[in-house]
Formats: sequence, structure tokens, C-alpha cells
Amino acid sequence: MSDVSSQAELAANPGLRPVVGPGAVGGGWKRFFDLLILMSVSDFRKAYFGTVLGYAWSLLRPLMLFAVLLAVFTQIFRIGSQGVEHYEVYLLLNIVLFSFFQEATVTATTAVVAQEGIVRKTQFPRLVVPMSIVLTSFFNLGMNMIAVLIFAVALGVSPMWTWLLFPLSVLALVVLTSAVSSYLSALYVRHRDVAIIWSVSATALFYGSAVLYPVSIIPEGVLRDVIFANPIVPILVQTNKWVIDSGAPGAAEAAGGWAKLIPAITIFVVACVVAVWYFRREAPRVAEEL
Repeated sequence: MSDVSSQAELAANPGLRPVVGPGAVGGGWKRFFDLLILMSVSDFRKAYFGTVLGYAWSLLRPLMLFAVLLAVFTQIFRIGSQGVEHYEVYLLLNIVLFSFFQEATVTATTAVVAQEGIVRKTQFPRLVVPMSIVLTSFFNLGMNMIAVLIFAVALGVSPMWTWLLFPLSVLALVVLTSAVSSYLSALYVRHRDVAIIWSVSATALFYGSAVLYPVSIIPEGVLRDVIFANPIVPILVQTNKWVIDSGAPGAAEAAGGWAKLIPAITIFVVACVVAVWYFRREAPRVAEEL
């Protein structure tokens, strides 16, 4: 039933009152987190259940992409020889981080609709569905980072105290991923074209987020400013400085000053605010729209 027809029926029948469905966090925070952990662990186990290699697939997927791109960008385009310290580690780390963002957001887009059966349950917290996807992807990220760390040390990356700052990069990426995932999952309920649009957009973001190349090869000017307006780019650039090469420019220096980071920070904050507002608004109406 549309909002207009609902309002018309209520006006014609004063005795009727609208029934508000469960919200984003229906039933309290404790129940929300219990369900979140339960769904995430179940999804993580189910993803590799019955496969020959099991959880190893969570690492092999980015490694296969890494192997192809490493060959292309070191043997053909030779970006690795253009002053990028430990390019192999740089590439693998970026692929692993961006794969977390891409996997979580693409999968979460259709998650609410795919879980229609449980979403219709009384007092089921709607936000659990997209957040469980993000947490499942985070489990994969954690396993992949162990392999990245071993790979980095084996290739001569020396441990630095700035490794302790790496969780800040992960936190920023998780917050952004959660915001985009929850917004897209609510938007998809009404607009089914969103899944196709975002799938293409995520692929475009992969090539536009300095995953494969250092931002230093981008000419200073409008193009670099546009690249740095993407919130993922400062995260990856700063991560490179903290984890791989302490002598590399940080996000502010690479962008050309702190002022150049204002668009990325603004987009980051706006994305989070809009996601919270939109999901909270749409959560009670999800069952009606399905």
C-alpha cells in the first residue's frame, strides 16, 4: 500500500491508526548485537561449507587477482619500478582493503530483500542484515591481513611503530563501508536498479581509488583533486605511509595540503549521516515494500 493511499484510508476511517513496523534496532541493543554475531558467524561458515579448500578461499580470491595485476603492472606498465617502495606489498594491501569495501557493499545491497523471510518477523532489527554482511566481510579481511603481514615481512618491510596506527585506517574504512552498505540495502528495497548501478560503480571505484597505482603519478591539478575527493583514497594513501613506507607522503601531503582533503572528509561525513537517517526512516516500512 502506498503512502498516499494509506493516508487517504486513515482520513476516511478515523478509527484506524497506522501500525509502525520494527525499526533499525528493534528489541534493544543487546538483542541487536546477539543477532548480529549469530548471523555473521553463520554466513561466514556457510560461505565455505562443503568446499575443498574451505576458509582458504577467502585468501585465494584476492591473491589470484593480485597475481594477475602484479604481472600486468610490473611487467607491462612497470608502475612498480617508478619509485614505489615495496610495490608488491602496496598492491596486495590495497587489493585486500578495497575488496573488503567492494564485497561488503555489493553483497549488502540485496541483503534485506534476500532475507525477506526473517525481515518480516516481529521486532526483527532491520539493521542487523546489512551489518552482518559487513561483519562477515570483516572476518575475511582479518584473515587476509594475516597473510599480508607475513608477505610484507618476507619481502623486507620492516616493522614500524606506525603499524599501531593501522587500526585507525581500518576503522575509517569499516565506518564508510557500513554507511554505504546500510544505505544501499534500504534503497534497493524500493529501487531494484540500484544493484546493477552499484556493481558497475564499485568496479569504477576500484580503478579510481589508487589501488593499482600511486597517486604520485597523477598530475597535480583538477584530476588529482577529483581523485582525492573519494574518501577511500586518503585512507589507502595514509595506510601506505603507516604500514609500508614511512618516507612516503601522507594523505594531506599527497593531496596538496589539508584543505584538499575537505571534500573527502565532507563526503565521508555526509555519507554516514544520510545512511543513518535514510535507514532509520525506511526500516519500519521494509516489510510493506517487499
